[in-house]
Amino acid sequence: MEPRTAIRFYLNDNLIELDTLEPDRTLLDFLRLDRVLRGTKEGCAEGDCGACTVIVGRISGGVVRYLPANACIILVSMLDGAHVVTVEHLKGPDGGLHPVQQAMVDYHGSQCGFCTPGFVMSLYGLWLANPNPSVPEIEKALQGNLCRCTGYAPIVRAAQAVSNYGSVLEDALNREREEIVAKLTALRDGRLVVVEGARGKTIIPADVDGLAAVLTEMPEATIVAGATDVGLWVTKFMRDIAPVVIVGHLMGEISVEDGRIVFGAGVSYAKAFETIATHIPQMVEMFDRIGGAQVRAMGTIGGNIANGSPIGDTPPPLIALGAEITLRKGDRRRVVKLEDFFIAYGRQDRKKGEFVEAVSVPQPGADEIFGVHKVTKRRDEDITATLGAFRVKIAGGVVAEATIAYGGMAATPKRARAVEAALIGKAWTLDTVEAALGKFEEDFQPLTDWRAGADYRMLAAKNLLKRFYFESVEGPSHIVRHEVA
Repeated sequence: MEPRTAIRFYLNDNLIELDTLEPDRTLLDFLRLDRVLRGTKEGCAEGDCGACTVIVGRISGGVVRYLPANACIILVSMLDGAHVVTVEHLKGPDGGLHPVQQAMVDYHGSQCGFCTPGFVMSLYGLWLANPNPSVPEIEKALQGNLCRCTGYAPIVRAAQAVSNYGSVLEDALNREREEIVAKLTALRDGRLVVVEGARGKTIIPADVDGLAAVLTEMPEATIVAGATDVGLWVTKFMRDIAPVVIVGHLMGEISVEDGRIVFGAGVSYAKAFETIATHIPQMVEMFDRIGGAQVRAMGTIGGNIANGSPIGDTPPPLIALGAEITLRKGDRRRVVKLEDFFIAYGRQDRKKGEFVEAVSVPQPGADEIFGVHKVTKRRDEDITATLGAFRVKIAGGVVAEATIAYGGMAATPKRARAVEAALIGKAWTLDTVEAALGKFEEDFQPLTDWRAGADYRMLAAKNLLKRFYFESVEGPSHIVRHEVA
């Protein structure tokens, strides 16, 4: 079958077909410059402020599921086969303001108005999925949207009131769901896509075997899943990323068997959430603090591992759990312990043309205590200063096993082996934990940067271990009183 040479997706009511496309073309630039849809704003250009929020629909389980996304860092090529909805597409049953927009007006949810379209789109996506959300659900949906002048209370009140202005069933997207499913299904032709641009080509493999073949031929290609990292290479560093291979539509399977969860590398944080909440609930709070809803909808577990960042949120807890990753090159696969994958800053145990295919995560045992704690400057949607993950097995009141991993404390996610050794074989008591704190300097020599100072990181890391201990013996309510981190 010959490759298709055009990207195809729906933008509001229109079918878009692009047979020429630059590999680094962002959706935001495409909307504002090429289509003159300027309700979608540019703020931070790094997926942090939410001013550029749109919703993106894809077929999942025979229906179209819409999720929020940051247009500033999404590449247009990632949208093949999708339905993109911008603020211009919203309208009420009578052609006037949409219920979400009317609620924002009536509850004074906008002052300067620059961030308002992004808030409207985030609330629209929430309203479609959950017409009567609680305040915590609203706040979670708005984690990825920043407002500098209005304040969040009026916006939250508007979100609570939306369902009083109209039924979700009357909304245009819901009325047209079957038609949209048919349109998007028709775009699925199972073909390799190759699109040329003046600065290089973009390739969209039809399946994982096709991905392996492409990377064997072009090992230097930039792999793009959710673009939550690569997007900043484009908008902040002006890097040449061609050729680009799009993989976000691949490796999206999740299986649970024999006490292990296997995530395909393309599983997004949002897709993984339900499985995590069911089988490793200790990671739920951390998952809720990975970026905002837009980032969680696009970012992938495999990407968070493959980019090798020392402050990636998922590697420390996965290392503590004893996770393994499957690396593939062509038809050959090898399994590597996650803790061994990270070699040095910017260097991982991954050969040219090799990619992360799956992540296998053991569930905590019934006789194990597991916990994760993250420290940031602001609570939500912030980059980690330090993150600690802890797993201990207690037998007869004594620490039989201990696996402790940190992010933000070294050039890579790293285990605290000296601290572990100081705990193993000792009674699980505060005295034992206090004695082990002196071993941290043997494991880590943290850096000072704009996120945190070295002394603060060291103190916070030690306090996170103490926090884990208190939580293990007295429960989370004890942590609220002590606030040791």
